Amino acid sequence: MSIISAARATVPQVPVANDARPRDGARDGRVPLHRSYAVGRILQMVPTLALILLTAFVLLQIAPGDMVQVLAGEAGGGSPEYLASLRQSFGLDQPLYMQFLLYARNVLSGNLGFSFRNNAPVTTLIAARLGPTLLLATAGLLMAIVIGVVAGALAATRRGGAADRLIGILALLIYATPGFLLGIGLMLVFAVVLPWLPIGGLVDPYGLEGSWAYALSVARHLVLPAITLGALHAAIYSRFTRGAMLEVYGQDYVRTARSKGLSSIRIAVRHVLRNAMLPLVTIIGMQTGALLSGAILVETVFAWPGLGRLAFEAMQQRDFNLLAGLILCSGALVVLVNLAVDLLYALLDPRVRLK
Repeated sequence: MSIISAARATVPQVPVANDARPRDGARDGRVPLHRSYAVGRILQMVPTLALILLTAFVLLQIAPGDMVQVLAGEAGGGSPEYLASLRQSFGLDQPLYMQFLLYARNVLSGNLGFSFRNNAPVTTLIAARLGPTLLLATAGLLMAIVIGVVAGALAATRRGGAADRLIGILALLIYATPGFLLGIGLMLVFAVVLPWLPIGGLVDPYGLEGSWAYALSVARHLVLPAITLGALHAAIYSRFTRGAMLEVYGQDYVRTARSKGLSSIRIAVRHVLRNAMLPLVTIIGMQTGALLSGAILVETVFAWPGLGRLAFEAMQQRDFNLLAGLILCSGALVVLVNLAVDLLYALLDPRVRLK
């Protein structure tokens, strides 16, 4: 629970004040998001992206074997002069810092290297698998947020009751269950015992006529992987939402709302849940990396053709060029999602907009 404690410590509650007045000339009462804040957050991305780029380059350097020897082996061998020309063409005869600069220039130009195992550019392989991974991650995240927030709010409003205890037990059980075991269990129940959903893959291999049939097939294949991926995070969000709402219930403005005779539902939704959602946004951003790493296991279990399964195949085949490209792509996705979360939080919290 250290993440939850850190989020609560860094994100104080925002009381709903009735006498709030527009600031900085805002006519509608909303404080505009300062451009300097957005620019500052974007500039903070640069060192992180540079570190990710350096990590990918170091992976290629410490990988066993010689890329020139691999190239020569793919071509059936070669003379020493041919090997020397290959080293010169790829810049491998340059000092290490020059090799890094050449690698950075290629990455910035969209060239992530070539996968000799798959006989295709790394960019093409990643682009073909990026869509299914984003679809799975988005579906899992939405499911985790909806179920986690609803369950946490129900547990907080029924504190000490049967619903609170049941939600706590289920959250703890799901949190303690390994992802692969949960996926296999769901597969056995809903694909074998009750043949309602497909066992794996992205779409049905045949019998699809029209775009609606294709979309329905993708949706049916998406259910079990999305539940498996989002269940762990739903358990975390439910416990966090419950704790955050119970903390907000002790604030003075909540007691004032009760003294005014407002209904318990209105107090829970408009005053308590609204403020409890602010630190939850931070938790969601912090869990993005875990969500993408969990996709590797989920995509492998359900044969989902995404980046996670591609990374597993690259590790099996010792395709280090493809692994380096996947590290860059995954790291960039995490950084961009965290940037979006920071900007969203600035829109939700008026104190951040003024920085």
